[in-house]
Amino acid sequence: MNRLKDLREDKDLTQKEIAMMLGIGQAGYSKYENEKNNIPTDILNKLADFYNTSTDYILGRTNIKNAYKKSENYDKIITRLVETLANKLRPNTLNNIVGQTHIVGENKILNNLVKNNKIFNIIFYGKSGVGKTTIALMLMNELKCSYRMLNATINSKKDFEVVFEESKMIDNLVLIVDEIHRMNKDKQDLLLSFIESGKLTLIGLTSSNPFHSINPAIRSRCQLIELKELTEDDIFNALNRVKEVYTDINLTDEIKSHVAKLSAGDLRFAYNLVEFCYNSFGPNFTIDNINEISPRTNLFYDKNEDGYYDVISAFQKSIRGSDVDASVHYLMRLIDAGDFDILYRRMLVIAYEDIGLANPTLQTKVLTAIEASERLGLPELYKPLTQAVIEMALSPKSNTIEKTYSTALNDLKRSNVGRVPEHIRTTSPNYKYPHNYKNHYVKQQYLPDNIKTSKYYYPGDNKYEQAMYEYNKKIKGE
Repeated sequence: MNRLKDLREDKDLTQKEIAMMLGIGQAGYSKYENEKNNIPTDILNKLADFYNTSTDYILGRTNIKNAYKKSENYDKIITRLVETLANKLRPNTLNNIVGQTHIVGENKILNNLVKNNKIFNIIFYGKSGVGKTTIALMLMNELKCSYRMLNATINSKKDFEVVFEESKMIDNLVLIVDEIHRMNKDKQDLLLSFIESGKLTLIGLTSSNPFHSINPAIRSRCQLIELKELTEDDIFNALNRVKEVYTDINLTDEIKSHVAKLSAGDLRFAYNLVEFCYNSFGPNFTIDNINEISPRTNLFYDKNEDGYYDVISAFQKSIRGSDVDASVHYLMRLIDAGDFDILYRRMLVIAYEDIGLANPTLQTKVLTAIEASERLGLPELYKPLTQAVIEMALSPKSNTIEKTYSTALNDLKRSNVGRVPEHIRTTSPNYKYPHNYKNHYVKQQYLPDNIKTSKYYYPGDNKYEQAMYEYNKKIKGE
């Protein structure tokens, strides 16, 4: 798209700088300029605001370039869009990383890697804003590694193929993949082959649980390192650095404490909030100014009072306790918090942990409601989620699933369980095929000898489990 290129070059900016402003990869942005990909609406609006023009001009629907009057602070705004406060305050060494003392510091994992000049396949996981990208980049800097950075969502398979070809020519090339949990199968297969060849080292970044979201074959070839949620003290202390950029800012301890509480462990959110307030209200902005921009208060984010995880706990306990009204109330608070990943995960956990076999069809309904809400987005997602939560609260309850697997798992950990019985091993000729017998059942031993009398499942007192259990007893002649 020639107009995008012209607008960029008129400002003497590179594709990389524009991509940074948009929060996407350079390769992804390049495709917009070269008309290989359509520009998403949110990106288009950002570009129009950035260049102080209209979306119509960018799309070629008008030849009027300066559709909107420039503000007096236009040049300042442009500068800030290219280089945000968060980027300016990004640490330049591992020792300057905020928090993460379990992996950063004297004789800690990452510092020892630097000391020994070693790098391995790693997946860093943790919530947004805890420093995954920063740590990855600082590790590359201190190890002096050649690296490429791609986004699993934005970058195409071809972008990955280019890096893989480079790895054949560049020794010890590292590929940093942001949002690695969103890689499709084609990209995963390519990545796996290069990891196995040893030509490429992978550093994956994800805010999702890697045990649930990342291809097991890739996961098994990586060291998983969790980045801990930053504490309010971590955020508070990090905010002291703001004066390095805004020398005239009046950032009182009270304001830093308030921002730290609102940030919920997300340092990037804290920096962005301060930056927005500084540019909106000046260097002497107040807590009232902050609340105008981020009105959600300690209702969610103050972990010492009515904390985020307390709300999640209350949500599950209300459904478990069959209180429909409380369940819907806490659902609204979780939706308002905007952390849908943890909400969806918790709903599925409840469906299996607290309802389970008392209403086994409900798990499918909950999953369907989650999928519908992902497609609908706000505000329509209230409808399928509310329906699902009402039914979960009204449903009969059973925790036999959790009790059963917990007992079996504890037995496995405590005992020498022994080998699989000979007659049910892969090549055994002595296996009795149940379908050849009445009621598709024949008595034979399945558990190993060492635990052959163990019993893990006891039916719950609901109709579904009782009916299945009685049928099971009937065919066994018990």
